[in-house]
Amino acid sequence: MDRSFFAELSAVARAAVATELERGLVADNKSSAGFDPVTEADRAAERGLRALIEQHYPQHGIWGEEYGMSRPDAPIRWSLDPVDGTRALVCGLPSWAVLVGLLEDGHHIAGMIDLPALDECLVAVGGGTLRNGRTARSSGCDRLAEARLSTTDPNLFIGHEFEAFERVRTQCRLTRFGLDAMAYARIATGDLDLVVENGLKPHDYDALVAVVRGAGGHIGDWVGGDDFSGGRIVAAASRSLYDQAVEQLNA
Repeated sequence: MDRSFFAELSAVARAAVATELERGLVADNKSSAGFDPVTEADRAAERGLRALIEQHYPQHGIWGEEYGMSRPDAPIRWSLDPVDGTRALVCGLPSWAVLVGLLEDGHHIAGMIDLPALDECLVAVGGGTLRNGRTARSSGCDRLAEARLSTTDPNLFIGHEFEAFERVRTQCRLTRFGLDAMAYARIATGDLDLVVENGLKPHDYDALVAVVRGAGGHIGDWVGGDDFSGGRIVAAASRSLYDQAVEQLNA
């Protein structure tokens, strides 16, 4: 897979979102309980991504958040979250991202975290992660006491999961909230050291795996494995830090 193709995907999605921002966003609610926004920017970006993939790789499967699955039996599949952090987008915050993951036989082989509002794009192909064309590396932090932690919203943790997160949080140096996929980008660039989240769907994490790993970080589930299907994700600047976080989550 050529990195230049991810640059094309980035350009298409950015253009689609920019057009809809100029028109003025209207957020529809996808949820019957609470507020889960979707906008025409989400849909237009996914249509653009799908069209470009179909043009270049018509045999590949595509699973997008807004338009579902095509060719589900294809061994190679693209996973699309055209706007991760739609809440941030509608609030004029820069942390929203375009997420594109590439999987082969269920294994994450490439990924893109594109941050258009920051003109920053991280792409992992062939085992390494680049940030705007330059090598991205995690901080290598290996101690919870020195770690900079992030999660999107601590209110998403309930009961024992909140208690588990608190055991990690109270041992870290500092904690920042509300970054969505941008937090994982900051693991890859060495600016954050640890992310702990729950309730993620495949579109939320498929792009992140290769980017974090390609920058020298580690990403897995809450029990020390790599079963992401439960949506409970830990991303860390090093394997040692990941193991320490998992130990606290399961204490």
